[in-house]
Amino acid sequence: MQRDAFVQKASSNPLVKVKRFGQSLWLDNLSRTLLHEGGLKRYVEEDGISGVTSNPAIFQKAIADSPYYKDDLARLRQTDLSLEARFEALAVPDVQAACDLLRPVWEDTHGDDGYVSLEVSPTLAYDEENTVSAGKRLHATVNRPNVLIKVPATPQGILAFETLTAHGISVNVTLIFSLHHYMQVAEAYIRGLKHWISGGGDPRRVKSVASIFLSRVDTLVDKKLDAIGTPQALNLRGKSAVAMSKLVYQRYLELFHGPLFAELKAKGARPQNPLWASTGTKNPAYSDVMYVEPLIGPETVNTLPDATIALFRDHGKATASIDTDIEQTRHDYLALEQIGINMRDVGDELQRDGVRLFQEAFDKLLAAMK
Repeated sequence: MQRDAFVQKASSNPLVKVKRFGQSLWLDNLSRTLLHEGGLKRYVEEDGISGVTSNPAIFQKAIADSPYYKDDLARLRQTDLSLEARFEALAVPDVQAACDLLRPVWEDTHGDDGYVSLEVSPTLAYDEENTVSAGKRLHATVNRPNVLIKVPATPQGILAFETLTAHGISVNVTLIFSLHHYMQVAEAYIRGLKHWISGGGDPRRVKSVASIFLSRVDTLVDKKLDAIGTPQALNLRGKSAVAMSKLVYQRYLELFHGPLFAELKAKGARPQNPLWASTGTKNPAYSDVMYVEPLIGPETVNTLPDATIALFRDHGKATASIDTDIEQTRHDYLALEQIGINMRDVGDELQRDGVRLFQEAFDKLLAAMK
């Protein structure tokens, strides 16, 4: 009877239903509290969560709020390790534990799902060579097949990503804020894969996702629309991020289900899946699941903060939506450009801000290591 009740509850959970449409839901959070108190395990078992993303801000909050770091941190403060090495000594075991918890998902999906992301230091965002070195080192240190090394989509980060891919390292490319960023990242992935495979590397060993940030796009574009103030401009508020994401998905289909990727696909290479990030709604006037409901579809990932998971579980609608209303989407996106909003410039500004915010969080995190 208890088993029947559990099955009925799971079947009515919209988070679980999303999987029917080919989308994976990941948790945008990681802490020892989630690991030690069973929160991550419950997300996996009850909500179908099948991956984890982290970043400097997430770890900064985790170490500040969770009591489970106290003893290790006290011990590390007595060592001669650098502040960054102390942080990694705390973070790497968390990532390893999450990888181990998600290992069955990784195995059941033959390496398509079940990943945990760990970011290189944001101080390296504009340093190609040291990003490559840090990516290789973190990959070896975590030593799990289902870890994704997180690298920013800065010009230097994209070059580093291509090199890491060419060495068979799986990467989550983060801080993508525009169609232009996305295309650069996708093309770098294909080049890196070709190099890896031409050298005899196993194509199935490499996994990558492209993390497109959403809520911050609407926040900035809405400010610009408010400043323009025309009825046409005001009617476009809250539409830019979803429009961008739907067009990213169309480019994804063209690239990874078209002739450019066909030869690599025939050899067993995996497409680089779009991942929707920054999916907590910031404007209270908008739907609290506006970055989940319209973007559900095959071969995509949505990484959700705890609050958005709870909201979607409570009242989200799980339907295939990523490839609907494409003509309207194109119309909205073109309308933004026509009234003077350059989405490429928006993306570049947001990326610079994103790097700065992660660097500030990282500085706070390192200060806590002293």
